[in-house]
Amino acid sequence: MAGHGGGAGDGEEIVLYDADCDWCRWSLAKILAWDRDRRVRTVALQDAEADALLAGMAPAERMASWHLVTAAGRRHSGGAALAPLLRLFPGGPPVARAAEALPGLTVRGYRWIAEHRTLLGRPLRRSWIERANARIRERSAPRSQRI
Repeated sequence: MAGHGGGAGDGEEIVLYDADCDWCRWSLAKILAWDRDRRVRTVALQDAEADALLAGMAPAERMASWHLVTAAGRRHSGGAALAPLLRLFPGGPPVARAAEALPGLTVRGYRWIAEHRTLLGRPLRRSWIERANARIRERSAPRSQRI
């Protein structure tokens, strides 16, 4: 889903995620590891900043998936956010093209994961989640405020 919301600002792309979901945090940390140029900042859907970034979106729709807000303020949600996110990373554009070539599969695949995220999170070790939390915390501050 694309739309316009508040701009991400500071030349950053923002990934909004469910902070209460172990699978979501673990998988987001894997994405952040791929982001060697540190172009992505994280914001929890439960954070007040998410309200501004996703203004006009119903609360249930916000919590139903992850979202990408580009530096230009364009919003993408769920499976439709995968290709724009992948384009940001080294080696990502070819994978993004594949996701765009199969949009139905991308959206259905994401929806299946979203519907089973609690089950997918069960086998994750607490130490993995703690490392994921640390990586996400480190990337939650705007670029201008990072150490």
